Amino acid sequence: MRANLVDASRLRRVAVHLGDLAVDPSIWPDFLENVCSAAGATGAVLHQSDVRTPDVPRTASFDDAVNEYFERSLHLDDIRAMRAAPMLLNGAPVVVDQDLVTPDEMRSDAMYNELLSYKFQWFAGIGFWAGQALWGLCIQRTCAEGPFGEEDKQALAFLSDHLTEVATLSTAVGRIALSSATNALASVNKAAIAVDRSGLVVDANAAAQDAFDNNLSVKGGRLFVSDPEARKSLQALFDRMRTTPDTTPLAAEPIVVRRRGQSPIVIRVLPIHGAARSPFLGARALLTFSAEKKAGLDPSLVKAFGLTPAEARLAALIAEGRSPGEAAEKLGVAYSTARNQLKAVFAKTGAHRQSELAALLAQV
Repeated sequence: MRANLVDASRLRRVAVHLGDLAVDPSIWPDFLENVCSAAGATGAVLHQSDVRTPDVPRTASFDDAVNEYFERSLHLDDIRAMRAAPMLLNGAPVVVDQDLVTPDEMRSDAMYNELLSYKFQWFAGIGFWAGQALWGLCIQRTCAEGPFGEEDKQALAFLSDHLTEVATLSTAVGRIALSSATNALASVNKAAIAVDRSGLVVDANAAAQDAFDNNLSVKGGRLFVSDPEARKSLQALFDRMRTTPDTTPLAAEPIVVRRRGQSPIVIRVLPIHGAARSPFLGARALLTFSAEKKAGLDPSLVKAFGLTPAEARLAALIAEGRSPGEAAEKLGVAYSTARNQLKAVFAKTGAHRQSELAALLAQV
């Protein structure tokens, strides 16, 4: 089968726009589409060599294949990645199928067969560096487009150094943008941290550093909360980060961290925007947290929701992190009375559970 040669001059025109990616990481899919057009290919994706995750830039044409690659856990035993990494580490700028596998291995390998179900067969991987991490721009041709040959490898090789440059710049610009966002929140006394897709803390502003205590802190590079229920909610959030693309909004309810004898801490999730969304930096979300110390509820809030004095007293105790049973004991009423009052508070405020109510009342 004759190789579909890379259009070298067209590829160099595409590479002129690499610098734009450092400022606006959202255009990676468009850039990859243009690379495919110049390379006579149909799909492309970025992958880190040792930590492959689904939330990476890729072309829309390759989206279904990438999703199945992770759903079937093929990334855990990827013969191409395992054999390509040592070659790229030793200085090869580009590797192709013929460098990595035999025809018999291609026919029997699960990943190759999965790609064939999407009409993809032939691969070229361009190695580059983002700090200490080895990455690859993986270009995929269909069966009809044919394999990459030696001339293709030579034409693609110049991209390796340019991709390293843009990955380095993108990481630096992303860190500056991320610090700017957290520092801006600190200027209005809002504690904030940024976490990556695996839940590791990549930035924390001064207000967050000052707020850390036994109830909320960073341990082993990860956010730790003492409240077991809040810890479950936080883990569920991190699990979603690992399995959803960066472009998917992380709609999440506030997480309430209850503290004995103190008002609760409310954690809210904000999106990462702009240059801070560099795929090489990996920042996935901003988490802000605050605690309002108040003896009761603002009278204007009581009036706005139409709460009775008894309902307002109960709501204030729930907002402090007390359970309905603890609130009933504190108020000197029967547990059934407290439960009925709580139902009335839910109906009037629109909250559906205690965490929602606490988060709502913590904002005033």
